Amino acid sequence: MATSEVLLIQPVENLGAEGDQVKVKAGFARNFLLPHKYAVPLTRANRKQIEALKVRRAEREAKNLEDAKVQAAKISETHFAIAVKTGDSGKMFGAVTAIHVHEKLVEAGFEKIVRKQVLLSEPIKEIGQHSVTIKVFQDIEAELKFDVVSENPIVEDVAEEEAASSED
Repeated sequence: MATSEVLLIQPVENLGAEGDQVKVKAGFARNFLLPHKYAVPLTRANRKQIEALKVRRAEREAKNLEDAKVQAAKISETHFAIAVKTGDSGKMFGAVTAIHVHEKLVEAGFEKIVRKQVLLSEPIKEIGQHSVTIKVFQDIEAELKFDVVSENPIVEDVAEEEAASSED
């Protein structure tokens, strides 16, 4: 297979960041990277651009790191409730997923957070207080605490109420 060595001038997901020299298949470089201005062919003249791109990349990553730390602190301080439908006994219909948590985060003003950043291992199927990890940046994570509450009032069983009153 023919390969080409290119210099990335913009970050490309699953390939590299700006300033990286990467080897890719010739067709990928010719048909995608070069026409979309994500990369330039690696020549002697373009090698001089590498240092400038690496400096710009370092500055951008430092700024993003500071922004991420601030955002992580704000997320950790945030607390909200997610209302779910329940039966009379308090048993939930369905579950709370990362999509629900993401929607509440967007409502709370965190528009930059995408759903993939909400690290919820399994859907929540119980009412109560829960926490989820939000991956804000590469190594920065924030713990978000939230309550899952019932939309409708929970009615206790009559038998349980009678048993409680007879113990008194």
